[in-house]
Amino acid sequence: MKASELRELNIDELKRRAQELRRELMLTRFAKVNQQLKNPLKLRHLRREIARILTIVREKGEK
Repeated sequence: MKASELRELNIDELKRRAQELRRELMLTRFAKVNQQLKNPLKLRHLRREIARILTIVREKGEK
């Protein structure tokens, strides 16, 4: 999701999306350990998406 699309969401939706991405990141890490991960760049994408969401939440004024 682009940052402009994320800025349209409210804080609760952003936090929910970040939680979903964290869960997906955890499962992706397990797949990497088990050597079942087909796209290793997915880890980087998930980490950056989470950081992008948290930055926008902080911009909106809530931790």
